[in-house]
Amino acid sequence: MASITGKRGGPGENRWRSRRPWARIEAMSQWEIEREIKAYYELGGERERLKSSAGGRLEFIRVQELLRRVLPGTGLDVLDVGGATGVHAEWLAADGHKVTLVDPVASQVAVAAELPGVEAKLGDARALPCEDASFDAVLLMGPLYHLTEREHRVRALREARRVARPGAVVAAVTINRTAGWSDWLLWNAEGTVHSISAAESLRVLREGDLRFFDHDIFTTAYLHHPGDVAEEFAAAGMAGPAQYAVQGFPGYMPELRAIIDDEEAREHLLEGLRVIESEPSLLGASNHLLTVARVPS
Repeated sequence: MASITGKRGGPGENRWRSRRPWARIEAMSQWEIEREIKAYYELGGERERLKSSAGGRLEFIRVQELLRRVLPGTGLDVLDVGGATGVHAEWLAADGHKVTLVDPVASQVAVAAELPGVEAKLGDARALPCEDASFDAVLLMGPLYHLTEREHRVRALREARRVARPGAVVAAVTINRTAGWSDWLLWNAEGTVHSISAAESLRVLREGDLRFFDHDIFTTAYLHHPGDVAEEFAAAGMAGPAQYAVQGFPGYMPELRAIIDDEEAREHLLEGLRVIESEPSLLGASNHLLTVARVPS
């Protein structure tokens, strides 16, 4: 999950920086993550979300399944950009890949660095601390939805392409435009109170720009239409990517936990998702989307 909003510098910058105990580490990069995003991930909830909530568990199962399917071989050099505490890096290393994780939050890098087979570095998606053509797969499982400006997202994708070898895979997860509105409807049906209003959920549905106002929902993010993601890949020199709905529309079912907890029902759900995962008319109905491109040989 990387987020980079602008270059350092300007009046008062040194005085502002001196009040931050983590400034010396972050100064390794010329870019700065937005404060509310850093604060959100330092709360630690995201470390458990993919293993605890029903929606998170489905997301993890599907991302793992899809990545195992599209990775171009075994024993690969894999770069996990914005890999946080290593929720995906851990199983990738266990699968036999050599994993390098890059994240802009020092506390998350420290956790990831303890994982067997994972090298963790401080850095961000727009200026990767990696050599050209050095990885067989570059994964961006969060950076694109925390980059609210298109030029920043395209830059991150260009960086991914730069460090990818010919024939390598570049894969990115994004949040679909409908996600915030669908979440609001689900919360309302459940009687759950959250700080996002109905009007704000509709604004995000129209504009895609979710701005932070309380950590009880998420944090600053950009929500894509599937075609916009493909266009940004093309702008970064990776035209014609494949796209896969991660959870699909079943991810919004109120009784999802009962299905996930039942082995037979869960497999039925997963088999159906494999059937519809690339159906163009359904891509935007999923909470998350996986977009995959292969770097020309």
